[in-house]
Amino acid sequence: MPATRFDPSKAQAAEVRSDEHSVVEDRTRSCATPVALNYTIVHARDARVSAALLAEILGRPPPVHFGPFHGAELDNGVTLDFMQADGDITGQHYAFIVSEPEFDANFARIVERGLPYWADPGHHQPGRINRRDGGRGVYWDNPDGHNLEILTRPYGSGW
Repeated sequence: MPATRFDPSKAQAAEVRSDEHSVVEDRTRSCATPVALNYTIVHARDARVSAALLAEILGRPPPVHFGPFHGAELDNGVTLDFMQADGDITGQHYAFIVSEPEFDANFARIVERGLPYWADPGHHQPGRINRRDGGRGVYWDNPDGHNLEILTRPYGSGW
C-alpha cells in the first residue's frame, strides 16, 4: 500500500486549550526547517562493537564516541547512537537504502565476515537476497538481535 502524503490544502487549524485561554495554531503554514530524523538510540550489549560492525558493513567512517553513545552516521546526517544496555534487548529493524554499487560492496562485507543473511525479514529464505520492486535487498542480524537490511529500491516503489 503506497504511503499517504500530507496535503497542506486539506490541513485544519488546531485549537489548543489551557485553563486560562485558548490559542489557535495554524498548521497550514510552511516551516523553515523540515521535519527530519536526527538520531535514534540503539540498545546494545557492547555499543562500541555494534556501532563499529554497522559502520564497517555500510562502508561508513568509524563511529564517534560521545557520552554513553557510539554513533554511526549515515550520508543523510542521521546517526544511529548505540548505547550500552543491560538485560534483555528487544530487537528492532533498521533498513538502509543504498546504491547498486554500494549494495555490492556492503553485501561482499557481509559474506566476507561469514554473517548469516536472508532474503526476508522473517529469516525464512537463508543464504539468498530478494529482488523486490526491481531492486535488491538482504537482511542480517547484528550481535544484539537487531534485524538490519540494505535495499536498493524502496519496497512499493512501483516496479
